[in-house]
Order: sequence, then structure tokens, then C-alpha cells
Amino acid sequence: MDTSQQSAQEQAQQKQQQQYQQLAKNYQPKPPVFVNCIKAFLVGGAICLFGQLLQLMYIRLFDFPQEKAGDPTVATLIFIACLMTGFGVYDKIGQWAGAGTAVPVTGFANSIASAALEHRSEGYVLGVGGNMFKLAGAVIVFGVVAAFFIGIVKTLIS
Repeated sequence: MDTSQQSAQEQAQQKQQQQYQQLAKNYQPKPPVFVNCIKAFLVGGAICLFGQLLQLMYIRLFDFPQEKAGDPTVATLIFIACLMTGFGVYDKIGQWAGAGTAVPVTGFANSIASAALEHRSEGYVLGVGGNMFKLAGAVIVFGVVAAFFIGIVKTLIS
């Protein structure tokens, strides 16, 4: 078989594949975008409301100043999200609510805890630690770099 015949066959296969993909796309159900947005809004809002209630608890019951009450609030939210991930509850909520559970800090805690649970059979150092921080490392580096540049801009403006 010469190259022109091979080329013609490859083009025919590509055309057939494109036709199949278009046909499959026509039969694919459309996602309920509006309903998904409402679910994400409600669950994300509920997480934020719970965080606000935690912050008020730290202010009123433990006499934290308002400026410092955010630290234990975030730590508590992360702890609860990790516990819920370990018990498999957070993932079920996340499947239902979508981005509503991914956007708050609890979503980041869920992704870290999920990676740790998934790779625990490989050992604590290389499995849990190594794979857990593959995800977290990029986020932490980006956060530090962004904070650095925002600090420079703020310093230049002041």
C-alpha cells in the first residue's frame, strides 16, 4: 500500500470518527445548569453560614477578638471537612452540590484528605505525604507567590 492510499484511509477514519462524535454529542443529555447552580449556592452558602456561626462562637464563648477569631474558625472547618471525608460523607455531599463544596476552604481540605486516603497503602511518607502534597504544593506555591506580589503592590501604593 502506498502513502496516498494510507493517507486516504486515515482521512476516512478521521471523518468517520468525527461523525460518530457528533452523533454521540447529539444524544448526550444536557446538564441541568440552573439546578446545579442553585445546589452549589445553597450548599456553599450553608458551609459559609456554619463558618460564620463558628466564628461567632469563638468570639462570644472564648473571648477571641474579631480579628483573631478567623484562625480557629478555619482550622475547625478544615478539621470537620477532613473527618467528613474520612467517613465518606463529604464526597456524597460534593456529588450532589458540585462546586458548592469545592470553593470554600473545606473543598481544599477534602481534596487533600482524599489524596491521603487514596494513597495510604503506599506508606505514610511516600504514599500519604508525597501524594497529598502533590496537590497542595501547587496551591500553596501559587498562594505564596500571589501574596508576595499583592504585598509589593500594596507597599508601592501606600
